[in-house]
Amino acid sequence: MAVATFDYATWSARYPDLAVNVPANLAALYFEEAQLYLDNTDRSLVCNIGQRTLLLYMLVAHIAYLNLPTTSGGNGAGVVGRVSSATRGSVSIGTDMGAQPGSAEWFLQTQYGAAFWQATLWLRTARYIHIPRVQRQTWP
Repeated sequence: MAVATFDYATWSARYPDLAVNVPANLAALYFEEAQLYLDNTDRSLVCNIGQRTLLLYMLVAHIAYLNLPTTSGGNGAGVVGRVSSATRGSVSIGTDMGAQPGSAEWFLQTQYGAAFWQATLWLRTARYIHIPRVQRQTWP
């Protein structure tokens, strides 16, 4: 089975707002890091290489955004979750995602991580595998 590979031109076309601040060599390092969160081997639960590549690109975007300096729009410039409060004078906004299970909070810090979390819901759901029972022979 093949593995997903990183193509900066494709990634930057999908995430042009991030590509402005993330050079190719850094994005490639983020791709390596993304593989810590999503298996990119022939044993991956995501068998479709196209889907696995898209998911890894989402993770690269998430990691890149988390590492952007505030001068480049990083560290909370994007709004994720429902707006729970707002103020007009001196402008403030509060958002809330509610209580999240497991590692969801880390992913839900960015719109890219939230998209990854939603797209991989099926990976966090139990799978039932039916194993047929063999009929025993009874002796007369």
